[in-house]
Formats: sequence, structure tokens, C-alpha cells
Amino acid sequence: MSEKLKVGILGGTGMVGQRFISLLEDHPWFEVTTIAASPRSAGKTYEEAVGDRWKMAKPMPQKVKDIVVMNVNEVEKVASEVDFVFSAVDMTKDEIKAIEEAYAKTETPVVSNNSAHRWTPDVPMVVPEINPEHMKVIEFQRKRLGTKRGFVAVKPNCSIQSYAPVLTAWKEFEPVEVVATTYQAISGAGKTFKDWPEMEGNIIPYIGGEEEKSEKEPLRIWGEIKDGVIEPAALPVITCQCIRVPVLDGHTAAVFVRFRKKPTKEQLIEKLVSYKGVPQELNLPSAPKQFIQYLEEDNRPQVSLDVNFENGMGISVGRIREDSVYDWKFVGLSHNTVRGAAGGAVLCAELLKAQGYITKK
Repeated sequence: MSEKLKVGILGGTGMVGQRFISLLEDHPWFEVTTIAASPRSAGKTYEEAVGDRWKMAKPMPQKVKDIVVMNVNEVEKVASEVDFVFSAVDMTKDEIKAIEEAYAKTETPVVSNNSAHRWTPDVPMVVPEINPEHMKVIEFQRKRLGTKRGFVAVKPNCSIQSYAPVLTAWKEFEPVEVVATTYQAISGAGKTFKDWPEMEGNIIPYIGGEEEKSEKEPLRIWGEIKDGVIEPAALPVITCQCIRVPVLDGHTAAVFVRFRKKPTKEQLIEKLVSYKGVPQELNLPSAPKQFIQYLEEDNRPQVSLDVNFENGMGISVGRIREDSVYDWKFVGLSHNTVRGAAGGAVLCAELLKAQGYITKK
């Protein structure tokens, strides 16, 4: 590609913003040229604004250190500098909805990591390997917003990535009931052990709003576009518990499934390892070559061994076995801040570019 698209990061100083900057360091299509954050960070260089709060394992990229942070609320000014933006702002839900639509109305596409627009009926919420066709709802959203180029697209909650792709691969066997318990890393709360020492050796059996998201969001991903909005699927019925555990990165799910059609273990494994989506067909830059891997060992997947499978963009599954109450059970693992957050949003942006929704201004 001769000239990279100019990217802005809204909320660039927080943990997810930092992950965006880290992932985009050597991206072949996109270049971070603009970083916007709260008024207290505006006017400082990115290095000054972040200070000692850099939370990524690899150092801050040299090329962003001297970017002067802009005020995220100066929408027209920020938008004039970029071709599109990633949103990771830390605001109330209503404030996020308003600011993301304000950017879209400047004819700037917004690819959001936030939850605010996940249930806006004409906003696509996409896992690119599962429901790339939902991007078609953008044309209806543009009519509502009165835009030709601008729109908002979102990625779903990090917690569903460890089991929704698995259930998608098994769609032909018609899963009807799912019981899931997720064991979620502290980085999902934007924390490290340095910030949250009371999580060491501890488990907290509550994460605000997470269970509802984990039960409902997969159904929206499996839904259909009808009359210009996304209508969620009715099945499978999902019930979920979400538990915070003393792990830095990686959400694990223990899942029980009842099917209408009764698959064999061999069929279940074959569907997982052969599952591919549009990102693999198009060979998008961030797409994992192998989307889902199956591990035969009884003690896998493990966070310490498997969370970075396919650079954190792949899903790891193990322990498929028959259940005495449901039909089958399994354990899934995904990287919550890569596949589940910034990496998933980058892959969405790559898909949107490939589909022609994101272009140079």
C-alpha cells in the first residue's frame, strides 16, 4: 500500500488506548498520527501525558512519544487530522454515544472498543470471522446520521470471545442451551497487579454488567439485518457467571452445551480446527492463520502457555468431553486485551477497509 491511512486514537492514554498504539506500531495499512485524550492530557507530548502509567510489556513506540496529545472534545479539530479513529475513551455511556456520533458526523469512521453503541440497532457489532455481513447495516446508519462516509462500528465484549467463536463453529449442530462461567483477567478492568494488589491470591465473584453482556451479545452477533437494523437470534439460551481471577491477561470460560442435533467429539473438534472466516480468506494483516486451535492435553488451555496463540488473536479450546446433564462441555481461552479489545477492533478496521467502508479522506 503506497500511503497508509492516518489514524487517531481517542482515549489514547488509557490501557486500551496504549494497546492500540502498541499493536499499530508497524501496521502495514494504518499509521497513528493523532492521539486525543482528556483536557488534562491535552497539550502534553504522549510520553509526558502517559508518564509512569505505560502498561504494555513492550516499550512505548518511539514514533508516538513526541505526538502532542489533542483534546478529545475538540471533535472537528481532531477529525480534520485523520482518515478514521479508534475509540477507547473513558466516559459515561451517554457521553461516549454522543462523542462517537459527533466524530461520525464529521465524516470520520469510528471503530470503537467501547460498549455504549453495542445495542444501537443500526450499529454493527462484529467479530470479523463470525458476522462480517453485519457491516452492511452501516448504509442505514449513515442515512440516520446524515453522513456519506462517517459511521460507528463496534466490537463485542471481551468475555464472549472465549466461547462465541466455538459455538459459531458448531452452528450446524444447533446449540440450544449454554451455561458458561468466565474467569476474567484483571486487565479487563484496565488494571495491573501494581494498581490492584488486593487481587493477588484473590477471586471476586462479581464484575458489574458483565453477565448480561455475556448472555446477550452473542445473540446479537448471530442475528440478521432486518428493515435496516440488527435483530438478535433467539437461540441458544445462554446463562453466565463472570468471576474476576488473579491473572493479568486472558479470559477463560468453562462451558456446557445442549444441542438439538447430537455431534460426536470428532465432529466437534474437526469443526473447530477447520473453521475459517473472511479475515483468513482475505489474509487481513491482523488475522490469525488458525482462528481456533484444539489442545488434546487434559491440562490445556492454560493462560501462561496459550494466551498469546496467534499473537493473541487466536482462540484456544480444550477438554471437550461428554457431560452427564448437558451434551458436551469444554474450556475456552482468549486474550482479552488483544482479540477481546484493541486487536479485535484493529481487525474490524481492516475488514472495513477491505469492504470499502474506510478510505482516505
